[in-house]
Amino acid sequence: MIQAKGYAAESPVTDLAPWNFERREVGPHDVQLTITYCGVCHSDLHQIKNDWFPGIFPMIPGHEIVGTVSKVGGHVKKFKAGDLAGVGCLVDSCRECENCKGGLEQYCLVGNVQTYNSRGKDGAPTYGGYSNTIVVHEDFVLHISDKLSLPAVAPLLCAGITTYSPLRHWNVGKGHKLGVLGLGGLGHMGVKFGVAFGAEVTVLSTSPSKEADAKKLGAHKFVVTSDPKQIEAVKGTFDFILDTVSAPHDLSLYLSLLKTDGTHICVGVPSEPYEVPAFSILGGRKSLAGSGIGGLPETQEMLDYCAEKGIVSDIEMIDIKDITSAYARMLKGDVRYRFVIDIATLK
Repeated sequence: MIQAKGYAAESPVTDLAPWNFERREVGPHDVQLTITYCGVCHSDLHQIKNDWFPGIFPMIPGHEIVGTVSKVGGHVKKFKAGDLAGVGCLVDSCRECENCKGGLEQYCLVGNVQTYNSRGKDGAPTYGGYSNTIVVHEDFVLHISDKLSLPAVAPLLCAGITTYSPLRHWNVGKGHKLGVLGLGGLGHMGVKFGVAFGAEVTVLSTSPSKEADAKKLGAHKFVVTSDPKQIEAVKGTFDFILDTVSAPHDLSLYLSLLKTDGTHICVGVPSEPYEVPAFSILGGRKSLAGSGIGGLPETQEMLDYCAEKGIVSDIEMIDIKDITSAYARMLKGDVRYRFVIDIATLK
């Protein structure tokens, strides 16, 4: 077994702390990464706190992982030692179902294996990227371009693909009016991709102070959602709304902003169930949709697109010892726009 070290939560009521553990040995089709940076996702905190479902503890979070290949198995063909590589939210799937064969491993009908807080096919818990190394089957490892800032690439493995995938699926682009609800880790990537794809992008936010940032990111318009006059002015105007909010909010309000046949796409995951009055959908033949991350082919496509267009996340680098205070700031929206852990600070 490979000796590894990371930061783990021993239970839902304890802070993360140093924890030594073991990774499996590199198998014939495996790639071992020396982790350089790992993004901090809101879902890390949700899972540590058992907000969605009971977790597997000790839990090492982190699914926005970038680093350098340190070792490959004898049958690995896609990577070699020294390559830049990344690992996102998935480390395995059944590979046999219709979805897996179609490159939609995120929707594996048997159940995929998440990068952390999950169990592999051997029944062993998976541990994430708040650690110094990881071993993953080559099919779930992604190529990273050296054209981009490596720490700023890390959040693309979740925040990036979570927003890229639905915009591509619904063919959002030129001629469309896109509302991006929330300007956080997901929202700021939704703005960047929406603009890059040619849509007219409006940020919908409760925080007037974020207007300047929204414009810097490329947004064409900004609406303060707590201002009734501003809301009234945009009712029935959007083709799509990309909803990135992970706190409880009134969907009926935002559905009223859609045109006839408009689509509200949920990518944030609040801890409380949505409440949706039927008439907010029936009135205007509107669609309420959801989207997860992307499959492996689409995630690689997104990374290649970002390398071509020079798109990365806006980040703030932190020491791993500061993760608890980073979570507190994240809950307050006090980050522009994604924390990234410098794994070199893991001692």
